[in-house]
Amino acid sequence: MTKTNAHETPDLNVDNLCSPVNETESELEGLQGDKTACGSSKFPSLNLYRYFLDGQPEYLVRYYWWAYLWPVATWFFDHQPIINAILFGQYKKLMGATMARLENAPHENTLQLTCVYGELTPKLVETVSPASLHITDVATVQLELAKSKVPNEQALLATRMNAEHLAYRDDSFSTVVLFFLLHEVPQQARLNVLSECMRVIPDGGVLLVTEYAPLPTNHIIYRFPPSRWIITKLEPFLDGFWRMDVASTLNECGKNFDKKADVVSDERIFADFYRVTEYKITSRDE
Repeated sequence: MTKTNAHETPDLNVDNLCSPVNETESELEGLQGDKTACGSSKFPSLNLYRYFLDGQPEYLVRYYWWAYLWPVATWFFDHQPIINAILFGQYKKLMGATMARLENAPHENTLQLTCVYGELTPKLVETVSPASLHITDVATVQLELAKSKVPNEQALLATRMNAEHLAYRDDSFSTVVLFFLLHEVPQQARLNVLSECMRVIPDGGVLLVTEYAPLPTNHIIYRFPPSRWIITKLEPFLDGFWRMDVASTLNECGKNFDKKADVVSDERIFADFYRVTEYKITSRDE
């Protein structure tokens, strides 16, 4: 395990900072238009998302510019009533379950991957103190928002990186927190993110995932066609995530690093619509 001082950033490989995303998988191709010879979409003149490209993943810019990259949106969505409404009134329960598991996780080096609206970041900072919380995101506007919520610069070590290609060395973080990230990226990107988690978490570390539960075929929101249509339109990669076996995927990714992931706890919230899952990462030799 690579240990770092609580107020130092783990060693970085600068070649991986904000690396481009592999977006060739059929899931993303089915959602976007024709490609030009250089690999980027032909943008209609009225598509506002083109103004937010700036080296960021195309899927993020194309489908989520209005939610995460537009400064007006960062102000609007970072209000508790809005966040709670998006999560169907379950924000407090999800936060409570997440923080309860984090209290028992190792705090030597904790990484929040990536930025989120609400009070998660300040709560994490409070929990891991006196150590610093590491946070990384590809969007500068989100990093600035996160930094505005903490008491001082030393409390939060923020870096701009692509979650698919982290520049941290192997075994850098005792705990990694994913809070509603995986359902917002296409399939190959999810595989890349989970692979990076297995790489940077050492033997004995913890991965904490707060997300949608597996395909909720019995839930009223899914069974009611209008609500299912709305949520899958707003979250174009959610259907793929619903059908993904996260534990099996983690273990498949872990083979490259001789690690495995075991479920320590898995709490379901809102009639199995959401989940808070804690994974223990260990060596395959154990």
